Amino acid sequence: MATDKKYCMSSFLAFRYIYDDNRDFKNSLKHRIYKQHSDSCKTFVNSALDIDCYLENLFKPLRKKKIGILLSGGMDSAILASYMPGCDAYTFRFSNNFQIDELKRAESFARKYGLKLHYIDISWNVVERNVDIVMKHKNAPVHSIEPQIFEAARIAKEDGVEIMIIGDAADYVFYGMDGLLSKNWTFEDFYNRCIYIDPKNVLNAYSDMRYVFEKYRSGDNIDFLGIYDSIITDESYASYENAFSSAKLDYCDPYELLKMASPVDLTRIRNGESKYLIRELFKMRYPEFSVPEKNPMPRPVDLYFQNWSGPTRPEFKKNIDISKYSGNQKWLLWVLERFLNLIDLD
Repeated sequence: MATDKKYCMSSFLAFRYIYDDNRDFKNSLKHRIYKQHSDSCKTFVNSALDIDCYLENLFKPLRKKKIGILLSGGMDSAILASYMPGCDAYTFRFSNNFQIDELKRAESFARKYGLKLHYIDISWNVVERNVDIVMKHKNAPVHSIEPQIFEAARIAKEDGVEIMIIGDAADYVFYGMDGLLSKNWTFEDFYNRCIYIDPKNVLNAYSDMRYVFEKYRSGDNIDFLGIYDSIITDESYASYENAFSSAKLDYCDPYELLKMASPVDLTRIRNGESKYLIRELFKMRYPEFSVPEKNPMPRPVDLYFQNWSGPTRPEFKKNIDISKYSGNQKWLLWVLERFLNLIDLD
């Protein structure tokens, strides 16, 4: 393990996690690492019926426990909820009717299968209260979803839930991020599309993270599916794991132990059928519902940071034009600065 603050700051801004397992902000702060399951542990599926059979068998023993589900308005968690009739479901609720359509769909799914729906009210105060907890557990700055997942896990645990079901992995196993899959990318185009914040634009001392993308280079092009299946997937899985383990609540993502038996059909995805096997299963379980299109987990970061003027610590460049950055990017800068303040105090 090596202390390399410059590298860790750069990697977090570029990928939302520390890519190199052997580098840390401090020697005394080993960051939390999550490794995907090997293919030998996974069930290979060819069809929606294969997934249906897998889920039915998976939930039989789980029903002996008090289980909950993190329910959104999307098809991934809705499908899982259909195998859990009568269970406790937890859905995020925000002020100002933020993503109210998402909330209403979750309520409809809960009514169909008789779920006991609990609202997890999220505000900036909740986020700020929880963010240091999940950062201390990870020994690194965190994704913007982690404080609110922790809040749901904390409340579910108080309710006596023994294991929480989530559906995050469907986007990665069954290829739901159609923007990243929309074309065969050149190296430069994908680099600029995929990096969250180029550290050279905001840090006084930085590490160039292009070397990670270079591992996937093929001439002027890039193996974008390889990056999708590794870097992008690793980051998402790690965020959920850290939030739940911070709350000391067991969780299960049933999709995480599945794998498509055939290569992904990019033509179908590019013609509007992202996660086509999951779409088919949703139609089986909810024939009266239209298929909801993908939305990321709701978090009103644009609202949170609308008046934020940017980081001020000496690690960051002065006079950053913060107006050029989205709410999600501002979160990365804000939470990195907060983490640096946190470890300076320890």
